[in-house]
Order: sequence, then C-alpha cells, then structure tokens
Amino acid sequence: MRLLAALVGFALCLAGGAAADQTDPALDGLFARLQATQSQREARALESLIWERWLAAEDDDVRLLLLRGIAHMQRGELDRALAAFDAVVERAPGFAEGWNKRATVYFLLDDYASSVADIERTLALEPRHFGALSGLGQIYLGLDDKRRALKAFEAALGIDPHLEAVRAAVARLRKELEGDPT
Repeated sequence: MRLLAALVGFALCLAGGAAADQTDPALDGLFARLQATQSQREARALESLIWERWLAAEDDDVRLLLLRGIAHMQRGELDRALAAFDAVVERAPGFAEGWNKRATVYFLLDDYASSVADIERTLALEPRHFGALSGLGQIYLGLDDKRRALKAFEAALGIDPHLEAVRAAVARLRKELEGDPT
C-alpha cells in the first residue's frame, strides 16, 4: 500500500494537471514494451509507468478525491474510502481507475457482486487493466469458482506476462482442475 501511495504521489507530480488516465496515448507503447521485455526489472518499471497514467486524472477535484480514498483505504477506513470513490465515479464516470479503486473497496468489504460490477466497468473503459483482471480472479477464488478465476488470471497474464503471483495462481489452478470434467 505504501508503494501505491508513493506511485500516486509520483504520478501526480509528473502529471502536473495534464490529462492522462487510461486514454493516455503513451500507454500503447508501454504495453508493447511490457509484452516484449524479458527483464523483470524493466517490467516492474513499465508497470509503474502504466499505473502512473491510470492514476492520473485531469480534474483536480477528482485527483484529490482519489488520493483521499486511497489514504482512507490504507488506514482501513473502508466506509470513508467507499464514499470518496463513489464521488470519483460520480464526478468522472469515464475514469477507469475510479471504478477500479471502488471495486477494491467492495472486495475488501466482501461485496463481491458490487466489486465484479465495478471491475466490468473498469474493463469496459480500459480492457488492458491487468490489476482489475487480477482482482476479478481473486473474487472468483473467494467464490470458489476456480474455472472463472483461472480465466481471469490468464487474461491478466495475456496483458502482463510478468505477474509472478498470478502466474503461480494459474499453475496451481491448472493443477487443481486437471482431470476435472466440469
């Protein structure tokens, strides 16, 4: 969580009020490099650059609400975080990361249905959101739906092949599902 806060701060410094978010044209090149690199170190740096763009918002009020929500989440103040992210998605319904952050809070509140709905909205706005896909896999694990979890995790790896924890989950799920006729 501290890393996320540091990334948000860094992103806001770099963004300097410029529009970015999931519509940033630089994302295409970053995703292409992420697919091509063989270096885990470079992959981590590219993931950070992608998150910076995803976390950027053109509107100063939305940026402030997003930061406030993240801070509340870090302190375990989930009701306050939810209220902040509610305001983000209301004010900026086209901002994918607002939906993703709210999905995270819903997940932490064990409200899987609401989390899935917000993940779907995130993915409609940013189909390459490997974080949302990884979260979707976690939800399906929580629901003991291993096939759907595997599908979500594999989709995340298709976008970012360097997600080691996701890769491990895929290997484990494949092994568990081996020989299962359903």
